[in-house]
Formats: sequence, structure tokens, C-alpha cells
Amino acid sequence: MNLLIMGPPGAGKGSQAALIKDYYNIAHISTGDMFREAIAHNSQVGILAKEYIDRGELVPDSVTIDLVKERLQEDDTKNGFLLDGFPRTIAQAKALREILIQCNRRIFKVINLVVDDSILISRITGRRVCEKCGATYHIEGNKPLKEGICDIDGGKLIQREDDTLETVSNRIKVYYEKTKPLLDFYEELGLLVNVDGLGGIEKVFNRVKRILEESNDFN
Repeated sequence: MNLLIMGPPGAGKGSQAALIKDYYNIAHISTGDMFREAIAHNSQVGILAKEYIDRGELVPDSVTIDLVKERLQEDDTKNGFLLDGFPRTIAQAKALREILIQCNRRIFKVINLVVDDSILISRITGRRVCEKCGATYHIEGNKPLKEGICDIDGGKLIQREDDTLETVSNRIKVYYEKTKPLLDFYEELGLLVNVDGLGGIEKVFNRVKRILEESNDFN
């Protein structure tokens, strides 16, 4: 089972990815994780990626694509994988298709989590993070026992700079501008499935499972 998961900021990709990974016993591969792992292992691609990251520059498509190709050759992907954060461009999507053809593999489904913009903004702007351990809370849906204090270690809860209203609104706008061509690309290939991202994590996951298990690919 080889899957992609997509959705705007705040759609719940991370939560769903964790459940999909565990339920189907497949590798969850995120762009950030791939870069960190490659750099930690001091691989050739990791060394090159680190040069760009250390300069505060975007890693070029060619380097990212090589990193994905390298990662997909690891043993934990043999039972399948869930790509999160890649591809981000049509060029990356076409390169991924070529990589998988070479490996005699293919993408089964592209899961796109759909959530209304107003909900996305509420989810993200209401998010608070412990400055010590990174635990996440929400001012409405997941309050700490003591306001402004982390339940785990007593650390101060803060709002990240990229979670402010202005920043979030721009992130969502940019996401749609850059991602719509990618959604259209996978829709034309008959791989895109839109999943309602509203409701609790388990409720959304049940929708994902139902769509996957009703697909001919898994019968």
C-alpha cells in the first residue's frame, strides 16, 4: 500500500498519518524527517541538503527527489509507505512516478483532507505549544489543566510565530495556490480521494479506512 497524504495547514495530516502508519503497518515518510535522517546518517544526499538548509535556502527539487529515491529503497518501505510533504510540485510528482516505475511500484491513492478555511484558522491560531517539551494544546479543544502551563513538565505554553492569524491566512493562501495544480494532476490520474477532515481524529480516520478498503486496489 503506497499512499500520499495532502491537505492545507491545520487539516490534521500529522494525526491521520500516525494512525494510517500504525493501522496498515507502513512507513510514514515526511520531507522533514527524510532530511533529518539523511543528515544524521551523513549520506551523500544528506550532506548536500544540509548545505542548503544551513544557508537558510530551499533545498532544490533535484536534491529532494534524490533523497526520496534513497529513502524509498530502505527495508521499512517494502510493505508500503505514506508520503507526507512530498511531492509539492508537478515536477516532483512526475519524478516520483518515474522513481516508482523503476522500482515496479505505484501510488494507490492520494488522500486529500478537506477542511473549511475558517476551521483551519481556528485550529492553528488556537494552538499552544510547550516551550520546553513541545507538547501541543488548544485554547478550545485541548486545554491544559492549568491555563498557560504544560501538564507534562510545567513549561510555559506559547503561540508559535507561524500560528498567528496573519501568518496562517497567508500559509493557507500559498498552499492552495501551489497545491491546486498537484491536486488536479492526481485527479486526472484517478488517484485523488477527498476526505472530510471535520470531526474527531478517529472519526476522520474511519472515513479514510472506508475509502481505502472500498477501493479495488485493496480487494
